Amino acid sequence: MPDDRLPGWFAEGHRRLLRILREAPPDLACWTFLPGSPTPRAFRARRQAHETTVHRVDAELASGPAPGRIGPAFAADGIDELLTGFHSRPKSRLRHVPPRVLRVTAPGAAPWTLRLSREPPRVSREDGIPADCVIGGPAEVLHLALWNRWPHGGAPAGEVTVEGDAELAALWRTAAAVRWDD
Repeated sequence: MPDDRLPGWFAEGHRRLLRILREAPPDLACWTFLPGSPTPRAFRARRQAHETTVHRVDAELASGPAPGRIGPAFAADGIDELLTGFHSRPKSRLRHVPPRVLRVTAPGAAPWTLRLSREPPRVSREDGIPADCVIGGPAEVLHLALWNRWPHGGAPAGEVTVEGDAELAALWRTAAAVRWDD
């Protein structure tokens, strides 16, 4: 497709997606691949919003030094989807022997606690468990760092912090990529 037709093609696809989501019955039953959504329609809307955001950022990073803003509440929801959805599945490669605890914190959001072992991570929103490593920062920046859109510490003005065992932060960068090949 010629480049000059891409904006119209995208806009039409966006309109169709919104129409389909609005017209879908609230009790629609269909498959979803992540746990936790109240309905398949809510799952699809959430997944498409976050997927579009990550790829918007990809395009912005390819064409300039910094991506546009992501609102903090939306970014926190994207972190939640990544951690409680993608990394709670058996496909997650985020494993550690011996068992370790990784915590992710963002102001205004309950922390995410990931218990890492040879099994898929167990993710909770509790804070009382001692953590071996804490990755923290503003949700808007942390969201992009956790989706590996910039390395920890390489985010604007070092806004993502790593406290404790830096090996776990490095493990995130190498093992936590979401892939579709398996």
